[in-house]
Amino acid sequence: MTAERFIDFSIRKKFPGFDLDCEAGFGPGVTAIFGPSGTGKTTLLNCLAGMVKPDDGQITVDGRTVFSSASKTDVRPEKRGFGYVFQDSALFPHKSVGDNIRYGYNLTPAESREVDLDHLIDMLGLSPLMNRNVKNLSGGEKQRVALARALAISPKLLLMDEPLASLDARFKGTIISYLKRIVRELKIPMVYVSHSLSEVTALSDDTLAIEGGRAVAFGPTPTLLGSPALASVADYATLENILEGEALASTDGQSASIIRVGDVELLVPALEADEGDTVMVSVRAGDIILSLDVPQKISARNIVKAVVREIHELGSQVLVFADVGERVTVEITPGALADLGLREGSDVYLVIKTNSITVMG
Repeated sequence: MTAERFIDFSIRKKFPGFDLDCEAGFGPGVTAIFGPSGTGKTTLLNCLAGMVKPDDGQITVDGRTVFSSASKTDVRPEKRGFGYVFQDSALFPHKSVGDNIRYGYNLTPAESREVDLDHLIDMLGLSPLMNRNVKNLSGGEKQRVALARALAISPKLLLMDEPLASLDARFKGTIISYLKRIVRELKIPMVYVSHSLSEVTALSDDTLAIEGGRAVAFGPTPTLLGSPALASVADYATLENILEGEALASTDGQSASIIRVGDVELLVPALEADEGDTVMVSVRAGDIILSLDVPQKISARNIVKAVVREIHELGSQVLVFADVGERVTVEITPGALADLGLREGSDVYLVIKTNSITVMG
């Protein structure tokens, strides 16, 4: 968990049959709010945004109190200076892409504009779409426009509510790639709501897991992933490694492609990319085999050396964090852990079939 706090909150909100009662302190990086549907994730986000008024408590962002029941402070949403990306993009349907993006930008005082609009449009690959009506966009394109519109106001904080939930794998990969670039280049603090453990693991520094309106675990995402406290709200069977890679050569007409992830090269299904392009791929933690030696005469084409960094025993499942220059999570059984005699620092080989890797964008 980041020592420096950017957001502090302690809020309570009652609804018929449901109470939100949660407090935490988020750092200036990317913090995920994770949990299954109906646990209060979006309600918490909307309280931070000012769209839902808590019954009691306080919210402070970057040293500024935006809500306090004690002092009767409740800053209106548009005055909080936060960007918000909704699950369904919520674009103005009668406006063009350019008009949607410029709407908030034009309302932002010139002296408060910290995001360069041309750079933002270029970074999100929207230049060819600026004159198009948003009704004629794909789901992934709409979410990129929604992201640009939220960032164009130079927000102090970016709030995202399940932005990938309605997208297929390829569009998800594209948006995740853009989000990673935004984090690197714009350094805007982000609160990211999701029920996908894979998205949370790929994007966030810290994670708050909630269930029934209450916090059940909070801390650095890698640490939380291996925590038994997360077991009540997480489905490890769906856990995927979402990895950012670099295409090593143009792959037109080839049946497979080679990318670099961290310090290793992976053979992946054919993708449309030029040398040096950034690509996103995913592979289920349960589809990776661990071996102590280089396997002989097997069909899997990816056999890469790794070092075991952490081992987490979670009942009938074991999560192994392996280092290949990037962290890769592998799911094995307790029996396999015992048979292999794995320890932190063990040298291992990751065995990954090419067709177990999904190209995401």
